[in-house]
Amino acid sequence: MKTVVLGGYGNFGARICRALAQSPGIELVIAGRDAKRAAQFAAELGGRASSIRLDVSQSDLTQVLRGIDAQLVIHTAGPFQQQGYSVPLAVAAANAHYIDLADGRRFVCDFPQALDAAFRQTGRIAVTGASTVPALSSAVVTQLSEHWKSIDSVDICIAPAQTAPRGIATLAAVLDYCGEPIQVWQDGTWVTRHGWADLARIHFSRLRPRIGALCDIPDLELFPLHYKGVRSVMFRAALEIGLSQRALAAMAWLRRAGVISHPERFAGLLNSTAKCLDFLGSALGGMVVRIAGTDADGRPVRQAWHIAADDDHGPEIPCMAAILLTRRLAKNTLTEAGAYNSIGQLNLSDFAPEFAKWNMLTEIIEET
Repeated sequence: MKTVVLGGYGNFGARICRALAQSPGIELVIAGRDAKRAAQFAAELGGRASSIRLDVSQSDLTQVLRGIDAQLVIHTAGPFQQQGYSVPLAVAAANAHYIDLADGRRFVCDFPQALDAAFRQTGRIAVTGASTVPALSSAVVTQLSEHWKSIDSVDICIAPAQTAPRGIATLAAVLDYCGEPIQVWQDGTWVTRHGWADLARIHFSRLRPRIGALCDIPDLELFPLHYKGVRSVMFRAALEIGLSQRALAAMAWLRRAGVISHPERFAGLLNSTAKCLDFLGSALGGMVVRIAGTDADGRPVRQAWHIAADDDHGPEIPCMAAILLTRRLAKNTLTEAGAYNSIGQLNLSDFAPEFAKWNMLTEIIEET
C-alpha cells in the first residue's frame, strides 16, 4: 500500500514513518515542502521509502497523488485549527484513503458530515483525529466504563515532558485558542470558559502534581454526544515548568484584554525560549483519564487510567493511532467506506504493544 505522509520528516510525521518503515505491505513516500529534507529522511529509512516535494496548499494536489498512485495519505502537517478540507477532498478525488492527526475542534467535529459523501463515492475510508485525542482518550473511557450503567464525568489531562521535542506547528495550535472562549459541557449544560484558564491541580501516579489549564479539543464536544448521559467533560494540559504555564496564562489574559489578537504568531519565539528552561524539567511525561459514574450494581465508582512515558518518548503517543489504523488498512481489516472521527476505531488493547515498545507504564487506579 503506497502511503504518502504529508509532513513526513516533521515532529510527528517522522515518528510515524519510522514505525511504518518496519511494517510489511507498506511503501512509504515522505512528502514535504523541503525536497532535500524529504530525500535525506527517505534515504535514512531505506527499504521501500521514497520522497517527493509536496505542499498541502498546491492546486494540483489531486493530480500529483494520482501520478504517484497514492493509496493512503497521512496528513500530519498541522496546525489544523485554521485548515479547511481541501486536503482530504483532494485525497478523495485521487481515490485514496486518508488519515490525519488533527486536534482542531471544528475540523474534527465537522469532518464526517463534510466528507462522508466524497469518500463513500470512491469506496475509500477517511479518519480524522487519529491521535491522543480522541482516538486514545475515547478508547480509555470506553474500557474503563465497560459494564457501567452510566458515566457522570470525564476529566483528562496531558502532561508533556519539558525536554521532549516540541514542534512549532503543535505550539501554534495551542496558542490559537489561548484566551479564546471555549464551550465546555459542565453539569449537563454548555458553559463558556477560556483557553489556558480554568486552572486546577492535577495528580498523576508517577509524576509530580502539576497545574493544568483548559484546552480546546474535539473531546469536549464529541464525548457528550457519544457517551450518553455524561454530565461533565473536561480536558486540560499541564506543563512541567510553572513559568511556562504562567506565561501562557498571561498571554490568555492579554488576548482577552485585546492587547494581542494572534498569539499563534509567537509560536516560533516561545518554542525557542522554552528550550532555555529544559534544565529545570525532565524527560518524564504522562497522561491521566479520570471517569466517575455508576457501576453495574448501581454503586458510585471512580477510576483513573495513568500512563507515564520516560526518556522523552511522550511524542510517540500522538502517533500511535495513525500507525495502528494504517496497518489495519494495509491488511484490509478496515473496510467500511466513509469519513469518520476516530472514536471507536481502536480499543485500548490495540495500543498495548506500542506502549510496551517504548517502555511506557500504564495502570488503572480505583479512586474514592
